Amino acid sequence: MAVIVRFVNNKGKVMERFLGLQHVKETSSDALKKSFIQMLDAINTEMNHRFNEVSTELLVCFSCLDPRDSFSKFDVTKLAQLAEIYDADFSNADRATIKDQLATFIIHVRRVDDFITCHDIESLAVKLVETERHMVFPSVYRFIELALLLPVATTSVERVFSAMNIINTDLCNKIADEWLNDLMICYIEKEIFKGLDDKRIMKRFQAIKNRRMNLPRSPHRS
Repeated sequence: MAVIVRFVNNKGKVMERFLGLQHVKETSSDALKKSFIQMLDAINTEMNHRFNEVSTELLVCFSCLDPRDSFSKFDVTKLAQLAEIYDADFSNADRATIKDQLATFIIHVRRVDDFITCHDIESLAVKLVETERHMVFPSVYRFIELALLLPVATTSVERVFSAMNIINTDLCNKIADEWLNDLMICYIEKEIFKGLDDKRIMKRFQAIKNRRMNLPRSPHRS
């Protein structure tokens, strides 16, 4: 099982990060029933709770944030309902002022040229952060973040298993789960690891007192 976290970063862009794998060692029918039936029942209960008539309305409400055609689908009343559905994310003060904030927001974005190029909700989020409007309309921006986090299945999961086929070859199929997990993280999130300073990493491990072996010190170090 692949575990991936989806979030909106401080620039308003949707990010996904691979956290790790959970290796299912037994694949017999009885084992699968023991490992997954309870989990599937819990997920099914949660899905029935979330994706009922209320959740259908939820999707309709989120569609009102679509910036295309000068926010033609924007509806203050429907969007204000989101504050009631996500009551844990909005205070009483937020709910009391949300309609006024939404009304001011739509007037603003339709008049400002910066938002003409927005073609979806993610590009709208990025533009709001770039122009610092996310601080002017915090509740509206929270709606946008919630909308961006709504998808539950993405191509990132498929990339994880494709990467596993590359790493877990015939020569490496006996490596321990922890090692495989570490290799997977380094491979999938290689853009992050490219930015790390090797010298800083070595210095940190050199400073650790309890370790299995001593790392060689850099020959250029004084």
